[in-house]
Amino acid sequence: MRERSPLSELLALALPACAHAGPPPSQPSALLDNAAPVFKRPTLDGSVFDSSSTLGKTLVVKFFAKYCEPCKRTLPSVQALHERHSDVAFVGISEDESERDALELQSQYGLTFPIILDRGNVLSGRFRVRDLPATFVVSPEGKVRWVGGPDQNEDDLSRVVEN
Repeated sequence: MRERSPLSELLALALPACAHAGPPPSQPSALLDNAAPVFKRPTLDGSVFDSSSTLGKTLVVKFFAKYCEPCKRTLPSVQALHERHSDVAFVGISEDESERDALELQSQYGLTFPIILDRGNVLSGRFRVRDLPATFVVSPEGKVRWVGGPDQNEDDLSRVVEN
């Protein structure tokens, strides 16, 4: 039996890690590789978020709700990513029925990016959201380049934003 060289040992350890270095596969979506819906809506803090003002930078659109347990697991990592990437625009879209529930989640998870209460599920309809949580990464050119769904893990969004 042939002994492995130190270089082959190093490659054996490094190659599996490299296999995960790129972005994870996207969830299926009719919006993938197409223009993202443009929207202008009031946020929970009383300002107005206009998605067209984010052209030229990556935009992360995060749909969530208080009743959604997987949403609660992903919100801390989205907030941490927001704190690390001032060059990326983030907006949260709350599918809760009441503003109180949306504000409670914002406070509970210390969310500092703008949050929109999607009254009547207008934005979730335009983005064709079927399941929560749903995360859309929009390119600086305004095209949906990745969609994360309920099965995304904490590292997936980070890998997409950082690639």
